[in-house]
Amino acid sequence: MLKIESLRVRYGGIVALHDVSLEVRHGETVLLVGSNGAGKSSLINSVIGLVPSAGGRIVFDGHDLSAVPCARRARLGIGYSPEGRKVFPSLTVRENIRSSSLELARARRRPAEENLAWILDTFPILAERADQPANQLSGGQQQVVAIARAVSTMPKLLLLDEPFLGLAPVWIGHVSDAIRELQRRGTTILMTEQMARPALKLVDRAYVLRGGEIRRCGTVDEIRDVALAEEYL
Repeated sequence: MLKIESLRVRYGGIVALHDVSLEVRHGETVLLVGSNGAGKSSLINSVIGLVPSAGGRIVFDGHDLSAVPCARRARLGIGYSPEGRKVFPSLTVRENIRSSSLELARARRRPAEENLAWILDTFPILAERADQPANQLSGGQQQVVAIARAVSTMPKLLLLDEPFLGLAPVWIGHVSDAIRELQRRGTTILMTEQMARPALKLVDRAYVLRGGEIRRCGTVDEIRDVALAEEYL
């Protein structure tokens, strides 16, 4: 579903990604693990179109994304939950979730409403807090809102950038449960994380990113020791 070939990203004279290649197949959950500054967010931002590439190719569902603007990438079926949650603080939980799917709701109202009903049924905390401003929620609750907002468009591919960042252990568990529900629904997921330990329980394969380069890749069993070591670098 997603194929990245020899991707290069620069910020002026600084190389953030150097010839990075990875693949996410339909129905998989794949982890990109690395320490802070390894280039994880640069890769995610390149996929969604916020950061231009200096070389290489990104192909999603058969579409070469090189000349595709950010908004159209979302319409092609890419959902995105950013690092640090970034919910709209003055909007309610329900308004936050709906904010990403306004165009979908206008074009396909029934599927959009059915999807919202599925989200609220699957994540009870959202239904309980649906009319509460998002800035009154805990960090873990806001992370669930951010993930729900990303899937409100019914994406083919969901990008999760550091979903466990800054969360207490109990909320790491709740967010993990939310991700498992999306997996049961058949959502394809690419997740970045510095906290390898909880993430490795959720994924099929993993890539280790260090200094803007892929250093190792493989199944969870093949890569566990390297990924856990990376967590503490």
